[in-house]
Amino acid sequence: MRVGVARRRPARHEVVGFVEGISFLLLLGVAMPLKYLAGLPKAVSVVGMIHGVLFVLYVFAVGHAWMTARWPVRRAFILLLASLIPFGTFLTDARLKREQRAAESLAAGG
Repeated sequence: MRVGVARRRPARHEVVGFVEGISFLLLLGVAMPLKYLAGLPKAVSVVGMIHGVLFVLYVFAVGHAWMTARWPVRRAFILLLASLIPFGTFLTDARLKREQRAAESLAAGG
């Protein structure tokens, strides 16, 4: 791991990633079953709209983090791909936190 790659990520990326991940799980785990099993299509309309807005915010947050933290394009691409997979934003965020702690430990001399 290169030390420069794990620069401190903006907090906005972490918060938006968490909320977007929750909305995706709600869409898949609550709204979709309500639509197809209970005949309530409105659930997908409402949760889907919220998730769509949060997904766009997540894309912007990744772009902002990519520019400000000077992440490689590959990292931004992987984060965007992971957002298409349930629990993907949580897994990538955990990895970014581990890399950040390791980089801070190296910078501190330990």
